[in-house]
Amino acid sequence: MRRSAFLLALGLALTAPAAFAATEGGGSNLEIWRWANFLLLAGGLGYLIRKNAGPYFAERKKQIRADLAQAEEMRKEAEGRIQEVERRLGHLETDMAALREESAREARSETERMKQQTVDEMAKIRVHAEQEIASAGKAARLELKRYSARLAIHQAEQRVRGRITADTQDDLVRGFVRDLDRPAAK
Repeated sequence: MRRSAFLLALGLALTAPAAFAATEGGGSNLEIWRWANFLLLAGGLGYLIRKNAGPYFAERKKQIRADLAQAEEMRKEAEGRIQEVERRLGHLETDMAALREESAREARSETERMKQQTVDEMAKIRVHAEQEIASAGKAARLELKRYSARLAIHQAEQRVRGRITADTQDDLVRGFVRDLDRPAAK
């Protein structure tokens, strides 16, 4: 409400000199009204500036201080990060040397493990091959014995057939029948 009244009074004060100057027609009177108009305008602007500028600048001052405090905090945090990075960079060479040593140790260990695994696999293969060879030799010997037996039987059969005549065959059958007729002796 006060603001509306102030703006109305300011508006009247600004338009009144022009209205009085038009009705009177005097030049010096106009100059007084111009000065009065200027003083009213300057006073109104001064009042508005004083009323609004003080809180604005106070709030702006608070905001700037808060921003400065935040910037200082961020600067300290950044310095902490920089120190951490520099510390890590200082240890980087020793860390890299340790990593190289560890990878070399792991490589040697892996090589040794693979060699041992290869030796173990070769031993298993050798044992398996020896078993296969022994099994194949045994099967071959068994097959050879069977073949030899069949061959011996075939040759014996050929000899027997060559020697047996019809009279020999009859004698054999009669001997067999006689053996069947006799009671078995206990």
